[in-house]
Amino acid sequence: MVVPNQDSSKPNKPQKSTKSNKSLDRSLPIPVTASAAALAVANPDAAGIDVHSDMHMVCVPANRDANPVRQFGANTADLQQIVAWLKTCRVKTVALESTGVYWIPLFELLESEGFEVNLVEPGQLSRCGARPKTDVLDAQWIQRLHSYGLLRGSFRPPDSVLALRAYWRQRQMQVRYAASHVQHMQKAMEQMNVKLAEVVTDITGLTGMSIIEAILSGERDPIKLAKLRDERCHSSEDQIALALEGTWRPEHLFELRQAHELYQFHHKQITECDQQVQAELARFPNRAGEKTRAHKPRKRGRKSNDVRFDAKGLLFQALGVDLTLIEGIDVGTALVILGEIGADVGRFPSEKHFASWLRLCPPQDQSNKTKKRRGHRKGTNRVTIALRMAARSAGKTMTPLGLFYRRIRSRIGGLGAVKATAHKLACLVYRMLKYGQEYVVQSMEEYEAKMNANMLKALKRKAAAMGFQLTPIPTP
Repeated sequence: MVVPNQDSSKPNKPQKSTKSNKSLDRSLPIPVTASAAALAVANPDAAGIDVHSDMHMVCVPANRDANPVRQFGANTADLQQIVAWLKTCRVKTVALESTGVYWIPLFELLESEGFEVNLVEPGQLSRCGARPKTDVLDAQWIQRLHSYGLLRGSFRPPDSVLALRAYWRQRQMQVRYAASHVQHMQKAMEQMNVKLAEVVTDITGLTGMSIIEAILSGERDPIKLAKLRDERCHSSEDQIALALEGTWRPEHLFELRQAHELYQFHHKQITECDQQVQAELARFPNRAGEKTRAHKPRKRGRKSNDVRFDAKGLLFQALGVDLTLIEGIDVGTALVILGEIGADVGRFPSEKHFASWLRLCPPQDQSNKTKKRRGHRKGTNRVTIALRMAARSAGKTMTPLGLFYRRIRSRIGGLGAVKATAHKLACLVYRMLKYGQEYVVQSMEEYEAKMNANMLKALKRKAAAMGFQLTPIPTP
């Protein structure tokens, strides 16, 4: 080995060992380390299933069958064979890898047959160590980790909530489809140089839809079209008439007609979804009991995407509390919370666990007392998205939550303020659902007095640390 020349000006730099040094090092006593303790089997009757779209790989304990790993199809008859084989092997708990939506039929069937089923996030399997990647080895790895109790099941609401969640997710999808056709209508009118979107706030409002339906019926006179203006519209008839002088090309009129029909069709689907949601809400047990719901005045008119029935009363009975009393949380947000989580938050030990599951907590990354700054964790949880939107709405209000949002935004920006306010909303929701407490609206005077007291306390602490003492200025 060639040893590089060492700089005499750096005597503290360690010398690289040569072959002779290595031979001397071998003569030194080597400390004997104790062998690692073997993991205890927590679930002896555990099985693991690697889920695919066309087949499932199932692994049971090695002492239960001569061939502990078997491949099954994904049809209903194949799922029945999986259940029969697991019962023959005396399996009591099963770990499934969540792959797309392919796990849902097998999960529901196993749960209905009395198995304890854990839905496992694929990231847990990869974080437990590197291994060769085949379907057989994946199933064995899932079974091994689950037998040691190293896998945590994902949160899944009870069956009473799943139907409501399915109907509400379908409704949200229809709302997104309808919104895309609003853009198509606006594009078709812009190509005809019809500037309806410039003089009307919402082309799907009363004035906008009346004018579009008249255009599709054959009306081309801008003055007659402008007379369809609602009296609450901010633009005058002359402004609307000037904006409705278009070219009226037939191909663009055809696009406008199809986009309008599709928009109406999706809103018809939304109405059907609302009927199903109302029926499911009526099936929930009454958790409110004899409590009465406080009235909250409506601050804005109804929008086209709002639910078509009075959902506040049904939500109050299903949840036991009125979440819409919290600033920023409306009926839609409360329905998302009920449909995604349910009324029972006992699965989460504390509000900190609940906020962490929603990814509304700052990530902690510390090494040798050095905290590393990390970006915000991205999440697709629908409750998280709804609470973030509610936080933005609450930030515009003259309430303690609005003051909190603006105070945090002045320090760390809008993104951090949204996350911090959504975290506060999540804690409020958890407490109300966990303990059945009603939301108490704090007055602005109480919040400002509390903030001033905290600020004065911090100033006194800083002054004492620097050897000073704060003295109030006497008032004249």
